[in-house]
Amino acid sequence: MFIPSGPLQGQHVLLEPLQREHTAALQQAVTDGEGWKLWYASVPEPAAMPEYVERAMLGAEQGNLAYAVRSLASGEIVGCTRYYDVDTVNRRALIGYTWYADAARRTPINTESKLLLLGHLFENAGAIAVEFRTHFFNQASRAAIERLGAKQDGVLRSHQILADGSIRDTVVYSIIASEWPAVKNNLLSRLAR
Repeated sequence: MFIPSGPLQGQHVLLEPLQREHTAALQQAVTDGEGWKLWYASVPEPAAMPEYVERAMLGAEQGNLAYAVRSLASGEIVGCTRYYDVDTVNRRALIGYTWYADAARRTPINTESKLLLLGHLFENAGAIAVEFRTHFFNQASRAAIERLGAKQDGVLRSHQILADGSIRDTVVYSIIASEWPAVKNNLLSRLAR
């Protein structure tokens, strides 16, 4: 497998490979903020969480690794994130399907989660690029991706039909291996503040 599996731990978060046992905690976490009500976000409703976890676990068999995000301060599961569309031949992957409980937002959790995921991808898996995608209207997500140091590659217009029938324009960002040292320094600096 291109990306080694296993937990990733920092000072603030533990990224645990997603298991069925995380389902109830994720159902609880997603109720904090009710992210599924944002029409431009892909956050599962609590009732849909068992299927969400099952699909993520099936994806892991193809190298698309999903993680439950545990806050080390509280011990609680506060969200979810994953590598997906993993391209072993070209040593690329996307990071996404990321959502957090409201209590985890504006904390070091997302910054450190991205530091762990990116570091693992570039330093342990030898990736040449990572990609992020988000809805054109998801300004919070776009700002967070840009704060990482990712560069916008473009917009895939009329890219996807969403569950409500609306058509999504997808903004594509990337970080390439040569940019990783500067991105890493940026993330470490942000965590130190």
